[in-house]
Amino acid sequence: MGSGAEHGESELHGALRAALGDVTVLAEPAAMEPYRRDRALDPDAGVPLAVVLPESTADVQAVMRWASAHGVPVTPRGSGTGLSGGATAVEGGIVLGTERMRAIRIDVDTRMAVVQPGLLNAEVKAAAAAHGLWYPPDPASFEICSIGGNAATNAGGLCCVKYGVTADYVLGAEVVLADGRAVALGGPRLKDVAGLSMLALFVGSEGTLGVITELTLRLLPAPPPARTVVAWFGSTERAAGAVVAIASRVRPSMLEYMDRLSVNAVEDVLGMGLRRDAAALVVARSDDQHPDGAEIAAMLRAFADHGALEAFEAEPAAGERFAQARRMAIPAVERLGPLLMEDVGVPLPMLADLITGVEAIAAARGVAIAFIAHAGDGNTHPLIVDDPGDPGHAARARLAYGEVMELAIRLGGTITGEHGVGRLKRPWLVDQIGEDLLGISRRVKRALDPDGILNPGVIFEADDGPA
Repeated sequence: MGSGAEHGESELHGALRAALGDVTVLAEPAAMEPYRRDRALDPDAGVPLAVVLPESTADVQAVMRWASAHGVPVTPRGSGTGLSGGATAVEGGIVLGTERMRAIRIDVDTRMAVVQPGLLNAEVKAAAAAHGLWYPPDPASFEICSIGGNAATNAGGLCCVKYGVTADYVLGAEVVLADGRAVALGGPRLKDVAGLSMLALFVGSEGTLGVITELTLRLLPAPPPARTVVAWFGSTERAAGAVVAIASRVRPSMLEYMDRLSVNAVEDVLGMGLRRDAAALVVARSDDQHPDGAEIAAMLRAFADHGALEAFEAEPAAGERFAQARRMAIPAVERLGPLLMEDVGVPLPMLADLITGVEAIAAARGVAIAFIAHAGDGNTHPLIVDDPGDPGHAARARLAYGEVMELAIRLGGTITGEHGVGRLKRPWLVDQIGEDLLGISRRVKRALDPDGILNPGVIFEADDGPA
């Protein structure tokens, strides 16, 4: 970059710092580098003008007012654990990191938490637990993902099959719009139908409509102890059949699936004695307190009816180890190579068709695809193992990535159940929702962000600003 451009950037840096006062502004390349990408590791990430780290809603308002006045794009960022490229820096833009926004207040009487977005999911859980309460949404990355990022993508997790996703627990939010206005959506009320449900619009909007600066979350009483059942299968189709049978009869608090590749990857890391020969592992839980253990019996019966090689109820400590094995799946498979991560979802009766279809895609393209799933609600994570050093393999992996999403759409499913569209899945969005609905979504985006400065390139094309 020439000296003229550098001089212009220096002037912008000075103007930004002057406008933001005490807000931390990082402008040195080495300091900004960790903020340029999320866990999707988008190779096309730009070099931002600056990274700003606000601590309050007023700070975020100042950032957005300055960005709006200067036409500078803003990329909101939580803890950077996103898997779809939703926090990819834009060249010459601002990365707005919420990591220093960490206030939390628990109201025991109403069973609610008021939190800033920079807190980790695990920290919200711990604060609630200190009062005998529970915040249920639990992405596998709950120890490192931010609560603001969870709301931005409407994250789910292992227990959402029974207890729901993030949107089911967001009662209110404070959001800063592109022009710097702060608006309050919803609030500490369990029932509220006054006006259009704008809160639902912002949860899952991936930072394209506004920056979430505060959340009011619903909490539950602490859950009862859970019992864990485990089954090994000789075929993926039989395992999928057992999952569908369980979900149609009972409401488990967890119902997870792992294929042979993911099981072996986890066993390489944990060495806990997982069966390497089985085609699939299903781990299920019940927190039903009925003395006859009807849910556990129903799940074990479904396993037997579908020809499980082995099925049993695990002792509590062993049950925790199996749950941990499922949570370890993605980082374990990552040891095999960089991943192209999917989170396609299908109606439960289509689960076996999705699994066998993904297996066929892997064979046809000559790539390894590990398959894990929040199987009880049809939300799956095919993990395509990439080899960037082999251009031919990398090209086949990217073809497989698109074919998995196309398969999910054909089966009546979705290209994203909980990770968000981000940048990586944007080309397939229209195939799922159609031109009419995408056009309506663009009109909403333009109404709230007429200059297209909020997270350009995420969900929408970067030029989907002014009509």
